[in-house]
Amino acid sequence: MKVLADAGSEQAMSIRAVADAAGVTPPSIYMHFADKADLVYAVCERHFIELDAYVESQLAGISEPAERLAMRGRSYIQFGLDHAEQYRVLFMTTEFPDHYTPEKMGEMAGFKHLVDNVRECIDAGTIVSDNPELVSIGLWALVHGVTSLIVSRPGFPWPPIDELADHVLATYAAGLAPKR
Repeated sequence: MKVLADAGSEQAMSIRAVADAAGVTPPSIYMHFADKADLVYAVCERHFIELDAYVESQLAGISEPAERLAMRGRSYIQFGLDHAEQYRVLFMTTEFPDHYTPEKMGEMAGFKHLVDNVRECIDAGTIVSDNPELVSIGLWALVHGVTSLIVSRPGFPWPPIDELADHVLATYAAGLAPKR
């Protein structure tokens, strides 16, 4: 993970650098990983787990489903910005498409937690929908869009991140709320 972050991209990361950092020879890396793509995917899987753990830790003590959903979005954005290079490799590359199938993505704990939270909001009546997966993908697209834009354009004069996150999440939530 450190070599990937230090290299700045999966293309710049070399098996030799990983072996040097681990204190082993390059051929020994291939005893554990089929190729560089497999190694990078393993690193990404670990980051998915860390992303989910971070988001879930930020929800402690929040019992209201809609508040948890908003915090989930803010936490996702913050994690991505705090781990920009890892985030870029996780979500902003087409280098390893065979590893990120819809089935594998749907099995990720973080996505399952998001769908469960959306279902809770539907059950509580704060979201009107009969398709929690669609709402979840929309929310994911929203926070990913914010995160990836900031990661890829750090020099843009962004408003305060919390303000931006609250604005886009509230706007999306308003569109999902029951009509009065």
